[in-house]
Amino acid sequence: MNEPISLKDPRKLRPLAAQEKEHHMTEAKKYIAPSLLQPDNSDLVVAAATSGFTINGVRIDRIIECTVPLEPIKIFLPSLTAETLASNRHWMQPWALDPQDQIIVGIQSYVVRTAHHTILVDTCVGNDKSRPGRGFMDRRTDAAWTSGLAALGLSFEDIDIVMCTHLHVDHVGWNTRLENGRWEPSFPNARYLFSEKELAYWTAQNEIEPVRHLVDSVLPVIAAGRHQLVSSSFELDDQVRLLPTPGHTPDHFAVVVGKGHDDVVFTGDLMHSPLQLLDPDLFTRVDTDKALACTSRRAFLERYCGSDTICCTAHFPELMGVRINRWGAGFRGDAIE
Repeated sequence: MNEPISLKDPRKLRPLAAQEKEHHMTEAKKYIAPSLLQPDNSDLVVAAATSGFTINGVRIDRIIECTVPLEPIKIFLPSLTAETLASNRHWMQPWALDPQDQIIVGIQSYVVRTAHHTILVDTCVGNDKSRPGRGFMDRRTDAAWTSGLAALGLSFEDIDIVMCTHLHVDHVGWNTRLENGRWEPSFPNARYLFSEKELAYWTAQNEIEPVRHLVDSVLPVIAAGRHQLVSSSFELDDQVRLLPTPGHTPDHFAVVVGKGHDDVVFTGDLMHSPLQLLDPDLFTRVDTDKALACTSRRAFLERYCGSDTICCTAHFPELMGVRINRWGAGFRGDAIE
């Protein structure tokens, strides 16, 4: 197997030696919560977006829309104890946890280029979307995501497959763009793959009370006939397939890449914080089925623990990809080298 290109600053999700910790904290300031560190973070985001790797002929790249403190981590992970947080704060800060103990998340997409397809996995928050009360998500107008796409030498027309691991607001935003007052599919040559079960759930929710991100970022794609409804075990071809990982949402899936072997897996929202590797039973407040989410996460971590499969998460800041290994009674993610 071809070895992936190293990250500029590989990060081990484990306690750091003192000298490592000092260096990593200095380096992390270049990446973490850029909106808090400098008024214009477009150069930083574009630079981050161009880091990637090639494995067995498949090119993997990342587009970072933003990196932000989301909310207090003990609110986001309701079962997290003060003791667990205290004993792990030293290696979480400042890159994954801010000084106020807010969880720091990356909002990012991945681009997968095979011999046959240019695939976009998850489409972040998007621009011009009305998200009242959602802070950084509301009516974004920056060029971070579009500049990231261009930095990869790609245009909207080059994407031929869009895969949304689930239909949450921060995974569907760039599905559409505002054109002449109407929401239109952003990728005119793409098939958008939606889980049929996932879509049915959100459609039912929308009938009870309007779901803004469904209305402006999913339904226009369906109206334009650009979608394909699939199961969460769908196989695109012999290199790309889906892996059911339900719980965070009713039919959440991961995306697996590799011919005859799982070379890379895009986890979606199986985990938001590295603490959920250490303790897979830490559910989030937004999981639709908290017990099932924990079961799916533990099964996923057991499946890939000790393997050479690279796991690319949707929300870990800094890290492009990790390999899963055992850490005490739980797991850790070791940055690819």
